[in-house]
Amino acid sequence: MATGLLALLDDVAALVKVSAATLDDVPTQVAKTTGKVSGIVIDDTAVTPKYVVGLDPKRELSIIYQIAKKSLVNKALYLGPAALLLGYFAPWAIPYLLMVGGAFLCFEGYEKVHSIFSKSAHAPDDEPTEEMKVITPEELEKERVGSAVRTDFILSAEIMAIAYATVADSPLMNQIVVLFVVAIFITVAVYGFVALIVKADDIGVHMAKERFNPTTRKIGRGIVKSMPGFLKILGYVGTAAMLWVGAEIIAHGIPFLHHSVEALEHSLASVPILAWLVKVLVLALGGVLLGAVIAQVVTLGSRLFKRSEEKPVHG
Repeated sequence: MATGLLALLDDVAALVKVSAATLDDVPTQVAKTTGKVSGIVIDDTAVTPKYVVGLDPKRELSIIYQIAKKSLVNKALYLGPAALLLGYFAPWAIPYLLMVGGAFLCFEGYEKVHSIFSKSAHAPDDEPTEEMKVITPEELEKERVGSAVRTDFILSAEIMAIAYATVADSPLMNQIVVLFVVAIFITVAVYGFVALIVKADDIGVHMAKERFNPTTRKIGRGIVKSMPGFLKILGYVGTAAMLWVGAEIIAHGIPFLHHSVEALEHSLASVPILAWLVKVLVLALGGVLLGAVIAQVVTLGSRLFKRSEEKPVHG
């Protein structure tokens, strides 16, 4: 019996050693995955601050916490396990789902670009065309949080799908740990930075108080003055990231496009920064074109749907 117990302990020790050796790759895989989803992370970071604009400043951190909590729950409890199950039972479907998500990102990015140019083309209308709906601050906060969580869910789905694709050939334990760590790390990083951005004005105002030395006050005033421009630039960066990430996901799923993008990048390999910039620019432009096509299809579909509803039903 003692011999059997020792043999069992040896097996357990061997299993622990194998697991430890396998998990040694986790930090590298997490870093690799984080790099691949950087575009989506930038977009998520750039999009979120708008959901707290115009609300009670005292509620800003609470709202960000609510969104972050739901984002983490979605990633860790729903999207991560869903990616694992899909990867086990229908791995062939993952590239197609990624491409659908990429197409959605291109569509959203195009809508943002279109809205930017349409604002400059049309003067604001002083007279509301529809009766304005009056809601309480609590209802507005709930609506904003819900909208933010829906947008985050789509971006989180892309993040977790790409994360799974990165570790699809790894042992199951690695897959689980990497997905879980990525979910926590990205959520904390994104919403921690969002909280810093949202409260930067308050930090600047605090630093500009008379009790601090002139240098600190000058920095504080500089933060306050620069934040509107910074938020505007961040919005542009987020839109560009959405377009290039969406187009890259789609290009990766189509061999001809994937090889063309790689060839373009390799042709400029002697200047890595230029190669990256050209690649991003080409993908972003491709994303705009694809988004425009999808927008036209959606518009046409909605018109046809409305016409079918307006047709009288004859009994």
